[in-house]
Amino acid sequence: MVLLTLLEPRARTPQKQWQFENKSVILIGRSPSCDVVLEDPQVSRKHAELQLNSKGEWQLVNYGTNGTFVNGTAFYGGAIADGTIFQLAWEGPLLKFETGLGKGNIFVPQKQASAPVQYWPVCTHPGNSPSNLFCIHCGQPIRVERMIRQYQVLRCLGKGGMGTTYLACQQAEPPKRPQLLVLKEMNADMAKIAKARELFEREAKVLQALNHPGIPKFFDFFVENGKKYLAMELIHGQDLEKLIYQQGPVLPQVAIKWMIQTCEVLEYIHSQSPPIVHRDIKPANLILRHADNRIVVLDFGAVKEIGTPTGTRIGAPDYSAPEQNRGQPLPQSDLYAIGPTLIFLLTGRSPYDFYQRRGQGYGYVLDSIPTITPQLRETIERVTEPRPGDRYQTARELIDSLAACL
Repeated sequence: MVLLTLLEPRARTPQKQWQFENKSVILIGRSPSCDVVLEDPQVSRKHAELQLNSKGEWQLVNYGTNGTFVNGTAFYGGAIADGTIFQLAWEGPLLKFETGLGKGNIFVPQKQASAPVQYWPVCTHPGNSPSNLFCIHCGQPIRVERMIRQYQVLRCLGKGGMGTTYLACQQAEPPKRPQLLVLKEMNADMAKIAKARELFEREAKVLQALNHPGIPKFFDFFVENGKKYLAMELIHGQDLEKLIYQQGPVLPQVAIKWMIQTCEVLEYIHSQSPPIVHRDIKPANLILRHADNRIVVLDFGAVKEIGTPTGTRIGAPDYSAPEQNRGQPLPQSDLYAIGPTLIFLLTGRSPYDFYQRRGQGYGYVLDSIPTITPQLRETIERVTEPRPGDRYQTARELIDSLAACL
């Protein structure tokens, strides 16, 4: 027998009760099909479930988008004891769980579950700044906007055509501190488009297979409530596009060093079997990591394995090689993008401003840029040749040429 009591949030006095006999699964949510129906906007249609296992223990499982909290702390699933109070969403309805053998008006408590209750604290210490994400006393999150699986969403980092990116946190066993990460959520509209689904899933697949300090680490890929999610390493830094817009062009030595580091990542992915082509090398996808001032390459959603069928055109027009614009990317297409990226870093202007008639065709005319030496100009001109066979053939060849320009 199970008794569920809806409590008033402040006084915790009973407001409504549900009693169940001979029932092993109790569904709680906003949907009329649930056993316990709670009309609250914070409650998901199917928010939580109580399950009686073979050992006679009651398990609480969270399905709610906004999370379920036990005794005020986030709960992901596990055995619960008689008298447990749980809350649907951070400020949602409170329910008290009681179970036992009914004997008239006497309610005999069930033996306390032997399985440990797993939950993670959300800090309530006073004295924290409103801008703080974590408590200065204990290091725990101060505010959790919502729960997605085991991930505590702290705030939105940005929204784009593909979906929403969140700053999230995954708890660790004490004394370790919570781990910050990026959680990418594919929006519902894009999930209906086959190509969009392919790109989103491809990024997860590629990141999972790669291991390089210049590539964000893969943590998780899952589907929750019909939405796809990718959890990956949070890189503390600033992308080169924003950096140049804020601070202006950089010195050639700095730009060359950054591009050598980018080429080291390209050398790694091009050496995979089959080779992987990034297809979207551009300043906005190159982040300067604060910890060591090294470049990290982002956004592997556009990657292509050599040998797979010809794909659609992907990549920023100002940085894409001609064959890539035709949907035929090669490793040399990634190298091509290093040229216009260098131009942007050294001028703060769109590389397209320097793309002009040159000889019998078109190319970058760089004579008017004083910071580009003749040797560096030759490197940029060669790596941006219209025909892939006329460019550097490997990232290592381009690294050697750039290093000679220092």
